[in-house]
Amino acid sequence: METVSLGAPEPILDSLPDDDDARMDMREAVAGWERRINDAIEAADDDGEAVGYVLDAVERIESRMERFDEFVPELRAWGQSPIYAISWRNLYAELIAQLYDHDELGEALDRERNQRLVEDGIRFGDR
Repeated sequence: METVSLGAPEPILDSLPDDDDARMDMREAVAGWERRINDAIEAADDDGEAVGYVLDAVERIESRMERFDEFVPELRAWGQSPIYAISWRNLYAELIAQLYDHDELGEALDRERNQRLVEDGIRFGDR
């Protein structure tokens, strides 16, 4: 399996207030995800194992995306600007989309996710 390339989209970075630290944090976070995912892909014995590692990363990214999404109404309720939470949420959603857009990785991730669902407990006629 080929390594992946991820990037922080400029529209998301441009949505931030004039805050170079936040932009740098996002770029570093994306570079870290890319490095960890590619290290796992290269260490995998086969494509199936590599897809499993990438799906693990997707699930962790989804968890972070959901956490930031939950911050948005809370920040609004307290009269705070949710722009940073929205930007991080959108960045994580974009990273997932970028992973699914890599060659045939999207189909492989869907197959692995479905396989995990079955292994995790869908039981037919369990009575």
